[in-house]
Amino acid sequence: MYTYYISVGSNIGNRRQFIVDAYASLSIHPQVHNITSSSIIETEPWGYTKQDVFLNAVWRVSSALEPHELLDVLQSLECEAQRKRDIHWGPRTLDLDIVYALSDGGACMSINDERLVIPHPYFWDRLFVLEPLMELDKEFTYNGQSIGDRIQTLKA
Repeated sequence: MYTYYISVGSNIGNRRQFIVDAYASLSIHPQVHNITSSSIIETEPWGYTKQDVFLNAVWRVSSALEPHELLDVLQSLECEAQRKRDIHWGPRTLDLDIVYALSDGGACMSINDERLVIPHPYFWDRLFVLEPLMELDKEFTYNGQSIGDRIQTLKA
């Protein structure tokens, strides 16, 4: 069983409903267990900033799915939400990214291929990921730094 942390975002249309619907769909997947969501927060866009504000959250998921299999499931949920990929970091109905993953033994998983990079290359630089992640795991550390210290560094 793997543990995945999934960053969730939406800034087009009924943002909250897109997130709620995706959560409901993922929670009934037969190979997904113990899905937990952080609070949903409103955040400013990151990267491409000429767009509406986002709703963001992080989900912690236990699953027997291999990382690429979970990616396929998440991308199908994005497709159901009619996500368009017109502008890099641009507006979207639903964005679901695996930002961090733990093996069944609890070790950080590392994947870097054309389809998937875990840990996500920018997760440690984004408050809209770290603040909800800290809500799920106050003891989270990455590269020897606590999540609380990292959040303080980014806010300074």
